[in-house]
Amino acid sequence: MRILFCLVIFMFSIRLQAQKKNENVNLDVSWRFIKGDNLAYASPGYNDTEWKTIPVDRIWEASGYEPYDGYAWYRMKVVIPSALRDNSNLKDSLRIYLGKINNFDQSFLNGSLIGINGKNATAGTVPDTMFKKAPQGLWDVKRLYTLSVSDPRIKWDQENVIAVRVFDEGGQGGMYTGDQAIAMTRLPDYLLIDNKAPYTFKNGSLVKNISLTNSSSSYLIEGDFVVKATNKLTDKEIYRKENKKILLKPGQKLDVGIEIQKLDQSALITYRFDFTGSGGTILITDETPYICTPLAPATPRINGPSITAARPGKPFLFTIPATGLRPMIFEATGLPKGLKLDKNTGIITGKVDVKGEYKVVLKAKNNKGMASRQLTISIGERICLTPPMGWNSWNCWGLAVDEKKVVASAHTYRDKGLMNHGWNYINIDDGWEINRDKEPKRDAAGNILTNEKFPDMKSLGDSIHALGLKFGIYSSPGLLTCGGYTASYQHEAQDARSFASWGVDYLKYDWCSYDGIAKDTTLAEYQKPYFVMRDALAKVDRDIVYSLCQYGMGDVWKWGDEVGGNLWRTTGDITDTWESLYEIGFSQVANQPYARPGNWNDTDMLIVGWVGWGPNLHPTRLTPDEQYTHISLWSLLSAPLLIGCDLQRLDDFTLNLLTNDEVIAIDQDPLGSQAKQVLVQGDVQVWVKELADGTQVVGVFNTGKQTAGFTLDFQKAGLKQNMGLRDLWRQKELGRFQSKADLSVPSHGVLLLKQTR
Repeated sequence: MRILFCLVIFMFSIRLQAQKKNENVNLDVSWRFIKGDNLAYASPGYNDTEWKTIPVDRIWEASGYEPYDGYAWYRMKVVIPSALRDNSNLKDSLRIYLGKINNFDQSFLNGSLIGINGKNATAGTVPDTMFKKAPQGLWDVKRLYTLSVSDPRIKWDQENVIAVRVFDEGGQGGMYTGDQAIAMTRLPDYLLIDNKAPYTFKNGSLVKNISLTNSSSSYLIEGDFVVKATNKLTDKEIYRKENKKILLKPGQKLDVGIEIQKLDQSALITYRFDFTGSGGTILITDETPYICTPLAPATPRINGPSITAARPGKPFLFTIPATGLRPMIFEATGLPKGLKLDKNTGIITGKVDVKGEYKVVLKAKNNKGMASRQLTISIGERICLTPPMGWNSWNCWGLAVDEKKVVASAHTYRDKGLMNHGWNYINIDDGWEINRDKEPKRDAAGNILTNEKFPDMKSLGDSIHALGLKFGIYSSPGLLTCGGYTASYQHEAQDARSFASWGVDYLKYDWCSYDGIAKDTTLAEYQKPYFVMRDALAKVDRDIVYSLCQYGMGDVWKWGDEVGGNLWRTTGDITDTWESLYEIGFSQVANQPYARPGNWNDTDMLIVGWVGWGPNLHPTRLTPDEQYTHISLWSLLSAPLLIGCDLQRLDDFTLNLLTNDEVIAIDQDPLGSQAKQVLVQGDVQVWVKELADGTQVVGVFNTGKQTAGFTLDFQKAGLKQNMGLRDLWRQKELGRFQSKADLSVPSHGVLLLKQTR
């Protein structure tokens, strides 16, 4: 089964049927590994017996090399049998798949370069000695290298040496996907079925176009193509479309349109191509989106947190988040001295000098009605009393971020109504500074300079604030950021002053190149750079939320508050896959006691919508049910909610995910209690969160591949007896239950339920 799994991933997540034995050579085994760099390591005759062994199904930090950035090499010896070639239907080329590599690679076979960062290298290509300047964003690129069967770099029926030179600068490193394999090219490899575009809603149906392309230059592709849809919960077939006797000439493309009835849960879609003769079968799956959340009413409704905070004498900004028909008039009764309200925008600004907790009554009126709600304004030493909600540029734009994209995102907050649900931060990640190859990086006084993509940071900050939003930025305690741009080392005080002068409200401080400065991996060394920036931020005349990004090293949740952190990353970077979501989200158990108002465990940014780490974007690879799981779990965990997608490409489904006020309220609950994992029963996990109003919220998650029936036993889950249950996504009462509830949970899906009195 392990070999079959490797081949599944190897063939671009396409499941191949009618497989023969010995069709691949499994490379998901322990490789030899060494830190450092020497091109002699690629030589077949090099003696690597003193090297350590390392698995290739995890980043090298997870194998004991934490923290480590820079060069490292992997080597393995493998016999490539001629039977692999002789038993293949097509005998033209061999594929060597090395999984995904974080971040840059040069891959060698028997001493000769065969590929660089996922692209084939012809025989005789000279290795790049300036490897560290390779572009960013390659960690999510599959390393698939193809060689002609007659290529002299292949030694059939003999020992071959595969050597991989890796360079990583900041964050995670190494070969990490665990699906490495060697196989011959097969006819199905030339049929590209493009189903990446998301389904869209149209007149009560879900529509989508997919394409079938023959990518070969010499082979005909013949076969039958069938599209089938089944209800995920009932397994009942609801749609079928058959395309018989398809004939695709080399280079030919065929478009197939699909229109499926809209359901109140996902439909499972299968796309199956049966090749004529013994060519095998391609079977790929898809799932349709479904919208649970009712539209907000036209009457006013005030949303968002019920508490906000600032330090005495520091600038205050709060925009009343209210849905409903515009125009709308706002009131705020009981504002402390120093604050004022713009009644037309709902933006509250000013400064409060006197400590205290001020109870303010907010009102929102339109021609449909009026809503009121109490807001506590806490003026004291603790800020960030609810998890930050905002947008961060990294997961969509990466280093391709620029001022135009940031401004467009801010305006989308207003135009799409996101800020009416409490989303209020606009954060620039890496890529705004001066690149390491350019000078000057700072002015004569040592103040950090911005690159040409960000000509005026203060003006940008002012424009964001004018919309009633807050402004975030990024730096590193090292010499360089993860992307190789100017960082804050030995200029912390100057940078803090610059950030404050630009109007920055949030700083993400990323460990990155500090690896090369830290003396060791002791707690003192982990804490040192964060103490330095804490002290620098404390001296500026502005509240700046302090986000520690160092991937959970040294159990940062135990000491993050000590160094001034308001939130801290608990894991490595997230990607838009179920495996990454599962590993990060469901591992937040030991850090539960350390979450509280002002201190939050950060499980990384959201991976819904169009993502890609710049500049090329794609729809998230998470299924709709996985996305409901994502938002539900992050809300239960009291995690920061930072949108990571292109806001200008928000579709109806993604907007639905981000604007359910009852779900957001779970994340923003003022008690600040992180959910506990209370039950694990097979594939089902139950997480329970205590709320400030004395009620509980329970997330019932199905991490398995099939729909699961599950009886929620209130006593076993630590829930109160004889309570009502409300479906928070559907905003619907389910009735009253004495001691248990029988549930049906879709694969990789969730039921997010609130106990009501």
